[in-house]
Order: sequence, then structure tokens, then C-alpha cells
Amino acid sequence: MTRTTRTAGAGALLAAAIALGGCNLTGDVTTGTLPPDNYRQRHPIAITEGEQSIVVFVGRSRGNLTETQRDDVMGLARSWRREGTGAIAIDVPVDTPNARSAQAVYQEIRGLLTSMGVPAHAITKRAYPSDDPRALATIRLSYPKMAAVAGPCGLWPADLGPSIYNPNYNENKQFDNFGCATQRNLAAMVVNPSDLEQPRTETAAYTPRRTVAFDRYRKGEPTTTTYPETDKAKLSDAAK
Repeated sequence: MTRTTRTAGAGALLAAAIALGGCNLTGDVTTGTLPPDNYRQRHPIAITEGEQSIVVFVGRSRGNLTETQRDDVMGLARSWRREGTGAIAIDVPVDTPNARSAQAVYQEIRGLLTSMGVPAHAITKRAYPSDDPRALATIRLSYPKMAAVAGPCGLWPADLGPSIYNPNYNENKQFDNFGCATQRNLAAMVVNPSDLEQPRTETAAYTPRRTVAFDRYRKGEPTTTTYPETDKAKLSDAAK
């Protein structure tokens, strides 16, 4: 094989490699630096452990809860039984003008929580000093729970208008912050964060209503519920 033949063969192999390298067999190539086009991917809702808390104001001379405060504590106990993932922490102030009253209120709070079904081992007490010794400190009750979060919003990593850093501004693409507020509001409004991940287990059918519907079906009667009062306020009768 001559030198000219070897050179020609190498050139042919190089040309074939370049031609094959230019073929795209996997579709569009997306780099990691490009933001996703779907706002659910740009601003995903994450399930994390948050905190539920209430504050109880304690006076200098009153060592018991008011009626409204009792309702708040009882409501916290009911919520804890439904969604709590840890112990209820009670932060009690020390070295304050109302420290003695706060201690008495703490005992009442603890007794109220246990009466609502919270086990004694699920209640922890934490003492904290006040920043201002002259101020009346408060008692704070808190417990961890699962929460849905999204954001933060208001981030603008790129210009929206024409710019040397945004040459493709006229392609009508979603800007990075688009959809963030919707995702954040949805995460704040959902009652049970697990609903975002999986459906709930089906509950049993309402037996009395099902029995009535089946009985009407066997008799050939309509199974729908009639509301006679709905015909009493029609728009067509408003001017009569």
C-alpha cells in the first residue's frame, strides 16, 4: 500500500466519522443550564416538616386562661391529634414580671391538653428568658407537622425585554417567575399535603342513602333527591 493510498483511506474514515457525528438520533438536546418550560418543574411543590403554633398572653396577676385562650388550646390539641408529627413544646418565660403567673398558666395548659387526649410524654416544657425584663412575656405552644411549600418567588435571573444577555426575548417563552405565585398559593391552601402525592383511601358508602336509592330503583321510581323549596324562588317569578 502506497503512502497516497494510506492518506486517502484515512481521509475517508475521517469524513465518515464527521458525517456520523452530525446525526442526531436522540431528539432535541437539552442542557442543564436551560430552565424548564413547565412552571411545575421550575417551581415544584415540596413536602417538608413545618410548624403549627399559637401564642398565649399572660398577665401579671392572672394565673389562669381566659375562655378564648382555652378554646385556642383545645383547638391546638385537636389539630395535633390529626396532623402532629412530634411532641407539643410549651415555651414558658422565666425571670419576667409575669413569670409566676406564666407558671400557673402552664399547669392549666398541660392539664387541658391531657384532657383532650394528648399523652403526657408528648408534652415538653422549655424555659426561655425574655429579652426585655420589664416586658410581659408570652407562652408559646408549637408542634411539628407536614407542610407543602413552594418558592421563593420574585426571582428574575434574566431580562424580559431586549438585551444582549437575552437574545431570544421575542420567542414568547415563559419567564422564570411565571407560575410561582400559583404554586405557592396552592401549597399554602392544601389541607393535607399528602393529597399532592397520592389519593386518599376510599371510605365506605353511606348505607342509609344507598338503601333508599336501591329501594327506589327496584320500584322504578327516580333515585334523585327532590327539594321542593327550590321552585319557590325563580327569577321568572321575581316580577310577579
